Amino acid sequence: MKNESQRGKQVHMVNETDGQAAQKQHRMSQWKQIQQLETRLLEHVDYLYDDNFPMDIRQGLSSWIESQDWDIAATDESMAAALFTDLLSQLDKVRLQEQNFLQRHNMKIIQQQLQVKYMTNPAVMAKVISTCLREERRILSSACMQEQGPLEKSLQNSVAFERQKNMDNRVGIIRASVQLMDQAVKYIEDMQDDFDFRYKTLQSRESTDARQNPELMKQEVTRLQEMLNRLDFKRKEILSKMDVVIKEIDDLMSSQLNPELQDWKRRQQIASIGGPLLTGLEQLQSWFTLTAQSLFQTKRQLDKLVDLVVKVTYESDPIPLQKPQMEERLKYLIYHLIKSSFVVEKQPCMPTHPQKPLIIKTGVQFTTKVRLLVKLPEVDYQLKVKTIFDKDLPPGRVSRQFFILTNNTKVMDIEDYSNGCLSVEFRHLQLKEKKYVNGTKGNEGLLSVTEELHSLSFEACFTVQGLTIDLETCSLPLVVISNVSQLPGGWASVMWYNLLSDESRNLSFFGNPPRATWSQLSEVLSWQFSTFAGQGLNKEQLNMLGEKLLGQHASCSDYQVSWSKFSKENIPGKPFSFWMWLDSILELIKKHLLPVWNDNYIMGFVSKEMERALLKDREPGTFLLRFSESHLGGITFTWVEHSDGGDVKFNSVEPYTKSRLSALPFADIIRDYKVISDGVAPESPLKFLYPDVPKDDAFGRHYNSQPSKGKVHPYIPSTLIPISELRSHVITTPTSCQSPEPPMTPGEFDMLSEQLCFDIDTMSSPYSD
Repeated sequence: MKNESQRGKQVHMVNETDGQAAQKQHRMSQWKQIQQLETRLLEHVDYLYDDNFPMDIRQGLSSWIESQDWDIAATDESMAAALFTDLLSQLDKVRLQEQNFLQRHNMKIIQQQLQVKYMTNPAVMAKVISTCLREERRILSSACMQEQGPLEKSLQNSVAFERQKNMDNRVGIIRASVQLMDQAVKYIEDMQDDFDFRYKTLQSRESTDARQNPELMKQEVTRLQEMLNRLDFKRKEILSKMDVVIKEIDDLMSSQLNPELQDWKRRQQIASIGGPLLTGLEQLQSWFTLTAQSLFQTKRQLDKLVDLVVKVTYESDPIPLQKPQMEERLKYLIYHLIKSSFVVEKQPCMPTHPQKPLIIKTGVQFTTKVRLLVKLPEVDYQLKVKTIFDKDLPPGRVSRQFFILTNNTKVMDIEDYSNGCLSVEFRHLQLKEKKYVNGTKGNEGLLSVTEELHSLSFEACFTVQGLTIDLETCSLPLVVISNVSQLPGGWASVMWYNLLSDESRNLSFFGNPPRATWSQLSEVLSWQFSTFAGQGLNKEQLNMLGEKLLGQHASCSDYQVSWSKFSKENIPGKPFSFWMWLDSILELIKKHLLPVWNDNYIMGFVSKEMERALLKDREPGTFLLRFSESHLGGITFTWVEHSDGGDVKFNSVEPYTKSRLSALPFADIIRDYKVISDGVAPESPLKFLYPDVPKDDAFGRHYNSQPSKGKVHPYIPSTLIPISELRSHVITTPTSCQSPEPPMTPGEFDMLSEQLCFDIDTMSSPYSD
């Protein structure tokens, strides 16, 4: 009991601080909270805003932006178009009210840029704003954490920024060197033209001058020999410089550019499971394009030198000797640079579940997008991309096979709103399961449907400057489901894979899935709450979850958690797994508890034992909110009472699930909840939200149904009131936790009110006219 009491005090202190912070911030806009962050976090906020969504708009329209549902607009073209029009109108108002002339001018330019970018595709703008707002919430969440998790820390360290600066400098130096070589080649061409002219002039005068002025002739030949020696020196010099540049580009590609691309792909994996916002693709495109331009320009310079050889060559001419090997190296680098620049910009995702990519339901439309990071005007509008599902899948790998039902070929186009890159978005893909002869699917593996991994491949072929390049890339592994009930299991697989594997196509991953450390897993679980519930989990909540999953090993951050324990094995004594339990809570928060959750009023993950330790010394009527451990997607509240003899009693209501919360908002349940005991008229036992916040102060702004006053109604008003009955014959001990009857149906309440002579005429109804 001593340890339990100490733990209780620790949690009490933490939650009291959280409660105070919540009360101060619940009326503060998200943007104002962002502006109060420390410099380190503000740098990440600054990284979110660019020409796609300038920070000036976020600042000027902060309240309006936060009051719109951008998540839905991102998948609803008509809603996105309406919001885009409204946004332009809001900008007009702000611009006209602005006193500063320069600011008015800047706002006008921004407004024009937005019209160019998004007029024909406003859903893209909605997606950009939705992503920025979600990332802001994640940053605010991380500010409440005592320290970042290992994954997030690795993605946002200062070394990465220094590495990118170094990359910028190195690409710039190579580009400048290639430009200087252009001048050197032009100088050699001019020198060779001068030599060629003198040489041909000497040839035409040779027979005459040799007899009349042999000394002059000798001097001219000597001068020509000197010019040829200098020309030879310059040719060797330029070839040496080319060799240095090619080696530098080769090293750049292998030691920095390809690692940066792999780093971006890893960050894309992490972002797909709720991690930090994926950025940097434009920067990658700039590096790839500048490097490609340097390679193509060097190749043109080499071709120019070959042309010069046709006019003037000599014994031991270095150009014919070195050209074949140098040309092969250039072609090799161009081929591999362009081939690696073909990437999946947006992983396959169903528009109905934008925050759960990589899960595809048969018969449901999904979208994906590929991009070529090298800008090549020569192939604009000529590059056809074909999609193939489960290409080259070994037989027997999966028990189900699918094919793409809709058109699987599209032409890449230039995006006006993304710096003119070549890309193609497939918006109407659908999968259909193949039918099997005699109704058999072939090999039935040991893996469940949600553990079978699939892939979507993209292929294209084009020729540039005489070089034929076959492009191919593939999505991250996909989970294919046939029923929406498989979605939670599918999402568990997506999370586990992308947390622990950086391979793009390890389709046999779940044949022997690796274990995750609790520090890794807890970080990803917190991201789920940031993404789906708007606010991540703090250290104490994660510790409570750790105790639920790991028991006595919860304090060890390096403890290895198996895939089976996380997602497949039932919690001891329960008919569901840990992940199914947690996912049901996420759904409950998202659909029914979001405002209360984001105000930090739900303690959530606390055991009954801890609950009693926290409440036993509080004022009578103090209650706390926690998620049910025995029900999927349930929330309950427990309050404390003190008897005249000093005994402590705890009462817990039967958990509220989505079916009951759909009928009555949770804040209204807290306000109206009544208890009948020993035939006494109903009264509310809930006085203070733990630790000591008056109930109405905490939940008042979330009450949806307020009593109507001064209105005349044709009918006697009525209201739905949640009531529990405490039975007097049940003996309550100081350490027991009673579970009263669930709230009554309206019919039961009518019968009860007649027996108790309860006057319902004095009650008003939120549902009356």
